[in-house]
Amino acid sequence: MLARARAAGVEEVITIGSSAAEMAAVEPLLSEPGVWTTAGLHPNSADEWSDALEALIRERAAHPRCVAIGETGLDRFRDHVAYDVQLDVFRRQLALARELGTAVVIHCRDADDDCFRLLAAEGPERVILHCFSVPARLDEAIASGWWCSFAGNATYPKAHDLLHAAARCPADRILLETDAPYLAPVPHRGTPNEPAYVLDTLAAIARVRGQEPAELAAQVRANAARAYALPV
Repeated sequence: MLARARAAGVEEVITIGSSAAEMAAVEPLLSEPGVWTTAGLHPNSADEWSDALEALIRERAAHPRCVAIGETGLDRFRDHVAYDVQLDVFRRQLALARELGTAVVIHCRDADDDCFRLLAAEGPERVILHCFSVPARLDEAIASGWWCSFAGNATYPKAHDLLHAAARCPADRILLETDAPYLAPVPHRGTPNEPAYVLDTLAAIARVRGQEPAELAAQVRANAARAYALPV
């Protein structure tokens, strides 16, 4: 998969580690050139939080290839974990990101009021809204200084509002992602997503922004360097 990504022109990836199992799974990849990771606990697994897991997240966050806490956040679309537990674990990870001075990657589904409120009150300086899905709140996110990361669903025929948000997003605040293995962009929709396919999302969003893909790619890389404190 990394070879296909590199062949397509994707030089760097951030592979998410949002559980103990995921953090263990990405360990062998961290010696690969251009591979970064995160450390945290997804809201759909928030009931796995423990002192031992927090210690593990802290340990991974100290790794030179770890660039953010997350995914963390809130999810009211799925009821895997009680909402009060999600809120508690989300706030703990926001505090950890502030303490460590790192970025936070946010999963927010059907819970944008609480997510935005807590991020504004308790979030770290660098916030990445993963798989951005609240186009009506784009201006609020930008005013807060957050980055909006658009995934393959922005290319779907009925995603007009999302694509319009990608077109309006300021140049210095837009990011692109795959959310692999989910949300494969057109023309790969219905198949497992992978890093190489981000080029299709790039092409679609560059088109509505009136940019050449190479120009947008360079801007996204520069934005990612600031958002995740990557080497330039």
